[in-house]
Amino acid sequence: MSIYVGNLDYSVTRDELSEVFADYGTVKRVHLPTDRETGRMRGFGFVEMSTENEEATAISELNGAEWMGRELKVNQARPRENRNSSGGGRRNK
Repeated sequence: MSIYVGNLDYSVTRDELSEVFADYGTVKRVHLPTDRETGRMRGFGFVEMSTENEEATAISELNGAEWMGRELKVNQARPRENRNSSGGGRRNK
């Protein structure tokens, strides 16, 4: 399972986010996606912890909490949707 963390400040670092979640268990991985064109953080991230129990506790405690002047949106991450690899939105006839 992975945790989605939204409404993050654009200046947040992996280490800072990891510290917040470490209060609820062992953080295995933090991923902060960046915009391909600008390289700027996109304002959300994903956290993986050692156990589902730790993740559930972190979600319960941190969803709606204020951090860095923002109200966090924390919930279980949904599986990534498959993107059509043909691109361009064209359909073959």
